Amino acid sequence: METDIPAHVEETSSSDTFVHRLKELSQEEIKLLQNQNTRLVPEAKATRLEKDAKRHWDLFYKRNETKFFRDRHWTTREFQELINFDPEQQIVYLELGCGVGNMIFPLVEEGFTNFFFYACDFSPRAVEFVKRNSLYDKNRMKAFCADLTTEDLFENIQENSIDIASLIFVLSAIQPAAWAHVAALAYRALKPGGVLLFRDYGRYDMAQLRFKPGHKIADNFYMRQDGTRSYYFTEEELLKLFTNAGFMILTNTYVQRRTVNFKAGIDVPRIFVQGKYKKTFK
Repeated sequence: METDIPAHVEETSSSDTFVHRLKELSQEEIKLLQNQNTRLVPEAKATRLEKDAKRHWDLFYKRNETKFFRDRHWTTREFQELINFDPEQQIVYLELGCGVGNMIFPLVEEGFTNFFFYACDFSPRAVEFVKRNSLYDKNRMKAFCADLTTEDLFENIQENSIDIASLIFVLSAIQPAAWAHVAALAYRALKPGGVLLFRDYGRYDMAQLRFKPGHKIADNFYMRQDGTRSYYFTEEELLKLFTNAGFMILTNTYVQRRTVNFKAGIDVPRIFVQGKYKKTFK
């Protein structure tokens, strides 16, 4: 895969610096991006990638099982909304694109006993891994399959029923034409006053710069070697997307992190986009 070294997601970080503007590219980085345009993914292949998206993610989890992404122990630090509640208050939480549970299970371990967790994913195999986890408790959580580009979600939850939802490294894997639907889906799921927590890949992140010719589908949208896809966002794109969906923007910015793997001798800068979007009272 193009983005699996190092560790693909920023769970190990050594910097909390916020980046408030788009990264300025060096001449070498500009050259890398221009070189990507010399050979694009053919249109017929791009269409097949969309058609086979579920299969590619299922194969991803078949190969990697629960070992690829590390548990996200950083979420309570980054998203204070997860802890700013009366412990007696019952919170209904929805993870949109849960993978194998790398976000919900750390929250369970941290003692979020007042939370009921809904967790959905595109991949049936990922959902099975969630259900097999020793921390999975049917009395406190429900994991299910849902395609966020359809209405599947509301077969398992009611509209206006969720206090907190998260969309963490998920939207980038979905074709841009479907983003508005996903944002509207999250809005409908939340209660008035509910908050959507968001993080994903930022424009000119090192993972974007590393793609070789033959992997670019469209502007800032790429195919990995395993058939999964990834988009790299600007904060302006997200501001427009979630505002149009009806959300009040609480925060919406670039964040800079470092991914560190001491064993492999890796220490690289990463750029992500992070936001908190609130469903307004009507």
